[in-house]
Amino acid sequence: MPVTIPKNKYSGAVREVTIGATKAEGGTRTTTVTVGGESTLPFLFHEGAMPHPPRIAVEIADRWPADWSPLLREAWGDAVDDPVAWAKAAEASGADLILLRLTGPVQRGDGSKPTAAEARKVVRAVLGATGLPLMVFGPGIADLDNELLVAVAEEAAGERLVLGVCEDKNYRTIVAAAMAHGHLVDSRTPMDVNLAKQLIILTRDVGLPMDRILMDPSTGALGYGIEYGYSVMERLRLAALNGDSMTQQPMLVTPGEEGWKLKESKVGEGVPASWGNWNERAVTWEVLTSSTLLQSGADIVVLRHPDSITEIKSVIQRLMAPAHNGHS
Repeated sequence: MPVTIPKNKYSGAVREVTIGATKAEGGTRTTTVTVGGESTLPFLFHEGAMPHPPRIAVEIADRWPADWSPLLREAWGDAVDDPVAWAKAAEASGADLILLRLTGPVQRGDGSKPTAAEARKVVRAVLGATGLPLMVFGPGIADLDNELLVAVAEEAAGERLVLGVCEDKNYRTIVAAAMAHGHLVDSRTPMDVNLAKQLIILTRDVGLPMDRILMDPSTGALGYGIEYGYSVMERLRLAALNGDSMTQQPMLVTPGEEGWKLKESKVGEGVPASWGNWNERAVTWEVLTSSTLLQSGADIVVLRHPDSITEIKSVIQRLMAPAHNGHS
């Protein structure tokens, strides 16, 4: 007896967003990255299209962050002491995009603050070191983010960077800088469907085109709130597919940041022997967090460890295989 697999039919689709600009487009990138375009839930190819695979961004920093796990320094080696070398290593590891983090007083460990001039210099250097599209995130202090990202936007005019993070307390300044210099923004909110939608509306109302906005709904790591983050992302994607225009943005999440700030990843001593090998445990935490979020609609996952990049690239290739071989 034949079995008919039921199919959902959706009226909406996710917008396509392109990051980076080639020389012909007014930038200097050798490649661009387009995400979005889905007309189905993740990897359900029998119900709709998923024209672009999820992409991997690798997070580097302008200087080694003092609050990162020593395992990450060990994995990248001396490259972490020079953002140019680190960017080249990230590209060689298989990154689709580079996320440059401008470190603040906490990450620097010495209480110093980055200046606009320093931000300009490091962004220019990283743009010269790699042809991949670039995202630049500030330290996460609203006033400092505004100062640094305005300078970055001007320095990299026309490159179609992603500026982040754009939050309810500073979105006007960052959106204005993106509009003036041809960039995109990362719209980040706490894990809440309505808040995510509201910030997209506010960003649009300032005047930034919708094809220059990434939605960053935040998430937790495996064992630390990922279930709630997953459900929020799933609800956002369902709303998008059902025609809600203000939720139809590609989603970016940061499983590397979330996974590596946990004691299971950061601590190797004074933990139960049953936890097993420290490095294996930490990488597994990042990989499982990332692969879970791919299933909830993540279009870009931001990773930190080179082994995680290899694993997630393999996961994405296998999940996308049906789209290429015609099978559901």
